[in-house]
Amino acid sequence: MANTIEYKGYIGSIEYSSEDKCFFGKLEMIDDLVTFESDNAHDLENNFHNAVKEYLQTCLDLGREPQKIYKGVFNVRIDPELHKKIYKEALKAGVSLNSFIQQTLANRVFSSH
Repeated sequence: MANTIEYKGYIGSIEYSSEDKCFFGKLEMIDDLVTFESDNAHDLENNFHNAVKEYLQTCLDLGREPQKIYKGVFNVRIDPELHKKIYKEALKAGVSLNSFIQQTLANRVFSSH
C-alpha cells in the first residue's frame, strides 16, 4: 500500500524521518510546492487537510485556478524488448501504439476498482 492520503481530490505523499522523529509530506500532482508535517498520524491528517485548504484559499486570493495537472501526455522508459513486443501487439490489434497502451492501462486501472 502506498503512503498517500487524499482530501478534496488532492493526494499527499507521506514519509517518515527517523532522524527528526516526524511525518512529512507534500501535495502531489501539482506544480506548486505545498508541504505538511507532524509528529503523529492524527495531526498529520489534520495538517494535510489544512494544507489543501490553505492552497485553495491562496489560489482564490491570487485569482488563479488551483492546479490539477493531467495533460494526457507522459514519457515512459521501458526495456527495448518490451517496447518491441508492445508494438507488435498493437499491430496485431490494428491500432496505434498510443491507442494500445491507453486501452491496456484503462483496462488495468478500471478493472482494479
